Amino acid sequence: MIACTDQIGSSIILEKIPKRIISLVPSQTELLHDLGLGDRVIGITKFCVHPTEWHRSKQRIGGTKDVDIEKVTQLMPDLIIGNKEENTKKDIQQLQKIAPTWVSDIHTLSDSIEMIAQISELCQKQAIGKQVNAKIVHNFEQLQPSQGSEKVIYLIWKKPYMGVGTSTFIDDMLTNQLGFINALGDQERYPVVDLKKAYDIDWVLLSSEPYPFKEKHFAEVRAVFPNAKIRLVDGEYFTWYGSRLIETPLYFKKLLNEMDM
Repeated sequence: MIACTDQIGSSIILEKIPKRIISLVPSQTELLHDLGLGDRVIGITKFCVHPTEWHRSKQRIGGTKDVDIEKVTQLMPDLIIGNKEENTKKDIQQLQKIAPTWVSDIHTLSDSIEMIAQISELCQKQAIGKQVNAKIVHNFEQLQPSQGSEKVIYLIWKKPYMGVGTSTFIDDMLTNQLGFINALGDQERYPVVDLKKAYDIDWVLLSSEPYPFKEKHFAEVRAVFPNAKIRLVDGEYFTWYGSRLIETPLYFKKLLNEMDM
């Protein structure tokens, strides 16, 4: 028997090692692949694009916000892995009636480390999980954050423009790992940007996801933030809190160098 408490406080009890796993979150799907669970993961969402071979071959069970409950039922999973923010409460409650459902709740790098350890234990892949976490911790320890006081706004959406506030994983990456000041850090979660406010900022970071910002959006963004420099960033390195974190410090180092901090 395998027993633990997930990150939202629910007790998870498995009678045996799970062999029919469904993942509801892209970054955690990538983690399951890197833990060596290719033969045990039977279902993923349409947004689980990494690894590409899984995206092409694994059964898809809808999106992160609209899980196909009937399809999940038909797959007869013995473990479902989700996330408090990325999946809906309604879906999680329905899925809990089908199979043990482990849910993460990620706000910081430390939360990610805990999540990786717990999923590794649930799937009896502790040794690989420890290796993944050791690499993540080591690589972040090598990252030298900015020593300045650069104020940034990180945009995730347009029409309306939405940014990132406090109590988010992105905020932890921006402030605690990169050393920036989040100009929206006095607001919760994902606030709509007040276009009438004159923001005193140095940079606007345009994420590649969930809204796919491109260089063609620079002129419109510059009209809103005329005194700020603008930079496109790869959103996966700011939001994917699984094994992708091994690569994140190197991306951040290059980003800091290119921004000439």
